[in-house]
Amino acid sequence: MRGGTSRGPFFDARDLPADTASRDAVLLAVMGSPDPLQVDGLGGGHPLTSKVGIVAPGTASGVHVEWTFAQLQPDSDRVDTTSNCGNMLAAVLPFAIETGMVAPTGDTTTARVLTRNTGAVAEITVETPAGPDGQRFVRYDGDTRIDGVPGTAAPVRIGFLDTAGSVAGSLLPTGNVRDTVDVAGVGQIDVTMIDNGQPLVIVDARDLGATGAESLEEIDTDDALKARVEALRIVTGHAMGLGDVTAKSYPKMTLVSAPRNGGAICTRSLIPHRTHRSIGVLAAVTAATAAVLPGSVAYDLAIAPPVTATADGPETTLSVEHPSGEFSVTLGLDPDDPTTVIRSALLRTARLIMAGQAMVPGAADAPTEKASA
Repeated sequence: MRGGTSRGPFFDARDLPADTASRDAVLLAVMGSPDPLQVDGLGGGHPLTSKVGIVAPGTASGVHVEWTFAQLQPDSDRVDTTSNCGNMLAAVLPFAIETGMVAPTGDTTTARVLTRNTGAVAEITVETPAGPDGQRFVRYDGDTRIDGVPGTAAPVRIGFLDTAGSVAGSLLPTGNVRDTVDVAGVGQIDVTMIDNGQPLVIVDARDLGATGAESLEEIDTDDALKARVEALRIVTGHAMGLGDVTAKSYPKMTLVSAPRNGGAICTRSLIPHRTHRSIGVLAAVTAATAAVLPGSVAYDLAIAPPVTATADGPETTLSVEHPSGEFSVTLGLDPDDPTTVIRSALLRTARLIMAGQAMVPGAADAPTEKASA
């Protein structure tokens, strides 16, 4: 399934081995990792197309569906289930309806989804019209366009209920809106370390010798820039309480600059060693949060739109610019403290690409196993 600007196989958790090591071995085989091209599996040779969703019926009170996100890498044998992916999240409810875990309830179906990686809960709504036979189905065609995905599709509405400190434990893991860190070979760098659904290190692109308007290719082929970014990531990982992040997929590094195309802030996001073709959903939420937080690195560069009054309280919608266009994030603000974000909402799209069985090489006495996907 495609979820937002990411893609990967989704599995019913009950079809996978319960043992973590055995499950991970199956996922590596399915994706074809480690191999740069993932030629012997379903992976697309890029972190954005080397992702897996594992979905199960909800067990917690008020939760309809639970899912685990797994990030694999083309050139690694590691399966990382410690972070989250808001793009793949967009495909969770469609998958749950397709597999009968959730029954459609009307022209639209809303469900609460728990991300087991981080404990975050999202309320997701998809269109489920009735067909000629009266049976309701997930609609994938529509007029909604998101930058980074060709064409248009039906909207998937995602409202995040509580994302602060998803991995790092608090919105500002160091307790500061801005920190100055000393990076060997680079010098002192001002950063904002923040986690509102995704641990991010926000840094002014100019402080790393960039402009913030570079293309994907310009960043990915600039070994000196990437070395500076990685050195900063290692230092800030410790500062955020995440330990040695050398082999981890977080924190994401987000180079920011003043907006160039009418948005609120311009971003270039590394995930962490290759440049995101757009920006992750929760990275966009976190970057937008930083942009409205006085004193942050992003706040100094952002052109934030006005706050408007709604029935749910004050809101502001920020356009986060990225290499493929923009990503609009609506932030709900605390009425008593307009610098505090209490909720976020956005639109994504998703599509069912195929359904079937992935063939998994097994032991000598069972050369092939099947994993329904």
